[in-house]
Amino acid sequence: MNRSRHFPALIGLAVSAFIGGCTMGPKYQRATAPVPAKWDVSEPWRESSPKDGVPKGEWWSVFRDDELSALEKQALDANQTIKVSVARLEQARASAAVQIATQFPNLSVAPGTERQRLSGNRPANSNFPVRSPVSQTNNVLPFTVGYEVDLFGRRRRSIEAAQASYLASAADLENVRLVITAELAGDYFTLRQLDTELGILNRTVETLQKGLQLVDSRHKGGVASGLDVAEEETLLNATRTQAILLQQQRKQFEDAIAVLVGKPAPDFHLSSKELKAEPPALDAGLPSDLLERRPDVAEAERQMAVANAQIGIARAAYYPSLNLFGNGGWQAADIAKLMNVQSTFWAVGANVAESIFTGGARRAQVQFARGGYDASVAFYRDSVLNAFREVQDDVTGLTVLDQANQSQQQAVDSARRTLDIATSRYVGGLVNYLDVVNAQQNLLNNEQQLAVIHGQRLVTNVLLVKALGGGWDASSLSAVQVKSKLKDVVAP
Repeated sequence: MNRSRHFPALIGLAVSAFIGGCTMGPKYQRATAPVPAKWDVSEPWRESSPKDGVPKGEWWSVFRDDELSALEKQALDANQTIKVSVARLEQARASAAVQIATQFPNLSVAPGTERQRLSGNRPANSNFPVRSPVSQTNNVLPFTVGYEVDLFGRRRRSIEAAQASYLASAADLENVRLVITAELAGDYFTLRQLDTELGILNRTVETLQKGLQLVDSRHKGGVASGLDVAEEETLLNATRTQAILLQQQRKQFEDAIAVLVGKPAPDFHLSSKELKAEPPALDAGLPSDLLERRPDVAEAERQMAVANAQIGIARAAYYPSLNLFGNGGWQAADIAKLMNVQSTFWAVGANVAESIFTGGARRAQVQFARGGYDASVAFYRDSVLNAFREVQDDVTGLTVLDQANQSQQQAVDSARRTLDIATSRYVGGLVNYLDVVNAQQNLLNNEQQLAVIHGQRLVTNVLLVKALGGGWDASSLSAVQVKSKLKDVVAP
């Protein structure tokens, strides 16, 4: 048979398959999710573009703290959780490249040489009788090419799923970076809040020591009782105890920061510095914008695209597959004649495969894929709802904390005036020292509460920036694509 006559027909079949190929499965569309028209906010909050208040990338710069900025850069460079996500992103990129490579035919070569001796008593396989043993050499240089035509879009859906998974990994990396940097900023401001409390306690200890000297001298002069001395000593020692216990809390947060920046806790230390920063003014933006600004929401949306493509892959199993193949090369007993025209051989062909009976496996695979898609839709909607909740909680929290900060500052001012009055009246002999001790304790408690509220305001501000996506935008994913390039196609 003259195979060369069938070769153009084979090529025509392949071209027709490329042109007429279709893609199985539903076309992907982003699932809808409930979106509120506006935030439940009050002044000074307003809805506007979030890009005005949260810089892209280094969102922590809004706090204007150089030490925090330096720590954040160390975390981005050395945090091990981020490195894990970077490695997973590279894996996803490689997986997408593997699927894209299936668009091209496979070409292989298997050169070989063989020297063999055939038995003189071998059975005859022709009309010529076997008379003696035969020794012969076989040198072959074969090439084989194969290609599966994507008739029903199984490959296209696989590439679509791999690309979407790659984008999901990219969004996951951005989300991990946001979570790590936000956790670092929250720990940093909490540590500075503890520094502020320690400063208050240390200053209170100094004041109480002076008060104890005053009471002790009055007691020795017969003016004050021993009870006054004991009360002042009790408050002094209790305040020292609080300072000692706070040192332990401070060390725990310092160690947590050490892990985030990729350093051993015993070797990492931050000098004490009281909290001076004020929370920056941030805009919540429109709720509808949040879907494009949260990397975790973007990741969930891309996972929906992966699950949708899996339905097409499963449905493509209902249809036949078409494989084209060919082989050729040179074969000769004498290696010197291997490259001669007379030594060439070739063959081309095609086969179609179709599963006739699978016991319901294909239907189950489609049902499994559809179930996965439904789960991804529910997860996406849950991610959206949680995103709205986090922003609303933080906006409400900042509103409450701002009001609490104002009223607590007034409480501190009043407590300070109360102590001044009680001290003056005690020196004038109008009240006993218990009033002074109570006023001292009241001022200490209120100053500590003010420091806690100040720290909570900054931490809540960090959480709001995180909830708003840290200045990230889903449009940045458009640059994350795996495309076939000539250098990649011909690479081994």
